[in-house]
Amino acid sequence: MAHPKKNAAAKAETAGTAPLATPHTDAQIARGDWNPLWDTLREWDPEFMEAYLAFRNVPHRSGPLSPKFKELILIAVNAATTHMYGPGVRRHIQNALKLGASREEILEVIELTTVLGIHACNVGVPILAEELAKHASQARTTPRAKSGRSDKSRA
Repeated sequence: MAHPKKNAAAKAETAGTAPLATPHTDAQIARGDWNPLWDTLREWDPEFMEAYLAFRNVPHRSGPLSPKFKELILIAVNAATTHMYGPGVRRHIQNALKLGASREEILEVIELTTVLGIHACNVGVPILAEELAKHASQARTTPRAKSGRSDKSRA
């Protein structure tokens, strides 16, 4: 099934103009930092892909954090319970190692991300307590259906 949006190369060919320049996409691929899941989006809408990568790469251009520290943070983001993106974890571990990160540093980052898992309890346990209290309150105020047994048989 064809996508309603033609790719930029096809548009350019039809219009007789040069294809859209994609320096951010090209650089991402050249660095070996390309996500194959983006292939179809790149084909269908290279202009959007280029804009996304330009935005995504802003924090990598400069700033007070070292490239190694940024890679350690990206390991945490990709390994976090709320994301769990294996290919990203692998890519950023590879990058961090190339930038001099030690096994111990990377392991500590991964270990730090495990604390996010407690949020299931932070959210779930208070809700469970509230619902148990409501349930108990309703059970006390709602008359029980007659079971055909006397109260003495329940003892």
